[in-house]
This record gives sequence, C-alpha cells and structure tokens, in this order.
Amino acid sequence: MTSGAILIVDDEAIAVDNLSHILRREGYTTTAAASGEEALTLLGQREFDLLLTDLRMKGLDGLAVLAESKRLWPDTEVVVMTGHATVATAVEAMRLGACHYLTKPYGLAEVRATVAEAMDKRRLRLEVARLSRQVAQLGRTSLIIGESPAIQALKDNIHHIAPTDSTVLILGETGTGKELVARSIHEASPRSDRRFLAINCGAFNEDLLANELFGHEKGAFSGASTLKKGLLEVAGEGTLFLDEIGEMSLTMQVRLLRVLQERHFFRVGGTQEIAVTARLLAATNKDLKSDVERGLFRADLYYRLNVITVRVPPLSQRRQDIPLLAGYFIAKYAAAMNKKLSGFSAEAVRRLMAYEYPGNIRELENIVQRTVIMTKGEVIEPGDLPQDLSEEAPALVKHEGPPLVTLEELERRHIQAILEHCDGNKTRAAEILGIDRVSLWRKVKRLGLAE
Repeated sequence: MTSGAILIVDDEAIAVDNLSHILRREGYTTTAAASGEEALTLLGQREFDLLLTDLRMKGLDGLAVLAESKRLWPDTEVVVMTGHATVATAVEAMRLGACHYLTKPYGLAEVRATVAEAMDKRRLRLEVARLSRQVAQLGRTSLIIGESPAIQALKDNIHHIAPTDSTVLILGETGTGKELVARSIHEASPRSDRRFLAINCGAFNEDLLANELFGHEKGAFSGASTLKKGLLEVAGEGTLFLDEIGEMSLTMQVRLLRVLQERHFFRVGGTQEIAVTARLLAATNKDLKSDVERGLFRADLYYRLNVITVRVPPLSQRRQDIPLLAGYFIAKYAAAMNKKLSGFSAEAVRRLMAYEYPGNIRELENIVQRTVIMTKGEVIEPGDLPQDLSEEAPALVKHEGPPLVTLEELERRHIQAILEHCDGNKTRAAEILGIDRVSLWRKVKRLGLAE
C-alpha cells in the first residue's frame, strides 16, 4: 500500500475532487487548496511529500506556488498541471524545481504513474540525505582510531556533547590527541561546515597571545600598520580551540573570562564591541583544580571552562588499540615514502603493546615513522624497532609460570616484582619503571595490587 501526503492546488473544484478521489484510492493522504494564496497558507503550516498545482489560477499562479514551496520545503516534489502547455512554461517550471509536467486532459494511468514516480524520487532523495549524514557522522568519529572500551566511551561522550554549544574542557596527558578530540567535536556538530581554528596558548607571550586572540586596530601600537582580526573574530560561527589553556597568564585569564561571560570583546586599541559567535573548546595536560588551589589559575575561569569535561585516556589505558594505531601510521608513512610494507610481525606487535609510551600516541607515531624509514624488508621485525622496544625486557618475558598469559597479567607481575624489589617504595619503583608516581598509583589500583 502506498503512502504520502499530497497537496492539490486548483481553482476548479471538480478537478480537485477527481484527483483526490484517485489518489486516496492509491493510499495517499490528500489536502485541497482552491487558490495559490490558500496553498501558501497550508505550506506555511507543514511539509507535504508532493505538491500538485495547476499552472493558471486567479491570483497567485502555479509558478509562484512552486517557487514558494521550494523555498519553504526544498525536498517536496512538485508536479505542475495545465491545459495550456508551452515549451516556455515547461522550461520555467523545471527551472524552478518541478519534477514533472502534466498536460490536461490527463489519463488516470498517467496521473498514477507520475505521482508514483515523484514519490519514489522524494523517497530516494531523503534516503540519500540520510545515508550521507550517516557516512559523514562515521567519517567524523573515525577521526579517533580505536575500539577499546575507553575509546568507545570517549566517542559516546563526543556524540552527546557535539550538538550543544557548551564550552568543553578537554583533559589528558601530552600526546593523547586532545586536539583531535576537539576537532571531532567540531566535525560532529552543527558547526561542521564552519571554520575550526586552534591556538596553542603556551606558544605565545601575553602580548602576542592577546594580539592573536583579539586582533588590533590600525595604529594600536608601533608597527600596527593595518587592521588585524583576531581568532575570536575570524572563527565566526565555527569553533575556536584553545590548547594548553593552563599556560595562559593570569592577566589573559581575566580577559578570556570576560569573553566567556559577556560574549564580546574589543580589538587591541579598539573601542567597538565585537560579538563572539564561535564555540570555545579548551584543553590542558595540567591539573587545573590543583592550579586553582595554588593560585596559578583563576577559579572563576576554571568553572566557566569546566561546563563539560572530557578526559582523553592515555595509551597505557587502551593497549588493545596499539595495533590499530600502528597500522594506521604505517599506511600513512609508507605511502608518503613510497615504501611497500605489509605490517608488523607478531613479535614486533607484542613488543609495541608491552611498551609504556610516556609520550602516548605522539610517541607511538614517532616510533612508527622512524621504523618505516629504517626498515629494509616488507615486514617490520623486532630488530627494526628502536632499542627500547627491540630488546627483550627480562622482567616481562623471563617470568616464572605459564608462557601464555595476558599482557595485563604480565604487567601486573612485572610491577609487583619491581615493588617487592624496592620494598614497597613507590617513588623508587616509578623511577625504575620510567613513569611518574601518579601513573604507578593508577596502575596499582587498576591491577588490584596490594598498596
């Protein structure tokens, strides 16, 4: 049984009644309008799947109804009907977006076929749009590579956060991909067709950062020979990402707080308010809460930024993603260097997964890039890896017990052995393991080791 809502517009009542009768028998829902003006009123209230309109009517004609319908509802299909067909009117109707042209008198079979074809076209158009959105969404989430529970949770957070305009504070260790998370939020948001701009707040001194964010007026200072728009203005209705926000001076923090509160700013040397329409995202590898307590970061700015918090997991908490990430980087750099590489051997993958990665994904990428450069064969073997990874770690490999255990169990045994060797001194154990004391404490809790 067919379905769909059809608006029939004709100033001849008998024509409307006949069409309504035919189309209702086909399973469609019909609404009648006796004039172009009445049709526009109905179109202003709701969307129809199909508009059937007579061309010549008193008052607004069919072309005017067609044009307004396409303005209000671009996906509504339109069929124009007339007893005075000319090439000129047909061309004009098609130019305005009509999909078919019926010449009166028309046969019942012709009406049924034309309406069915128009409905099929609309369904196809809507399905293509739906699939395009779905593919685009997949493309945006695929910016973040990984299938671990930690990454799946992160992707879920992004899906919930992206549609909003809330300020987001992204927390994570150096090299975990905080900017990639920010870009993913932007790409999955309604602002995805607008600009995404990023600035590292730790890369500029106070004056330069103010100039980059706010811009300046011509003559604002020596050397300001032209007007310069700042990133807050250039971002428009897009997204501005403030990386390393924890490095911002207290004076700049006050100026940023004012922007967040009032949603406007002044260029350096300017007197005209400029509205901020961009969404602001910020990131840091610092413990801002601790910095607030120590007076290094303003509490009021911290709470303004911390509307929504996203924590990016370190690579040590998503080890099962290491082969996926390494494979991605191999493809990237092998293609750039025109080298044929099929991947890592099983033992090389095991070495990669056993390494600690204090530099997180950035370090893994650097390791893979170096390995691609140095490898002579088509398969990367343990000997092709940097020395820290290519040499066996005795405590990890030469342990007592069954040879086949999980990486988590190997890690647990290794850390337990180091802690016993250090008589429980976590500071000394962390030094031997090459990690900080906080990371060791997290591992002890995660692995269920006795403290």
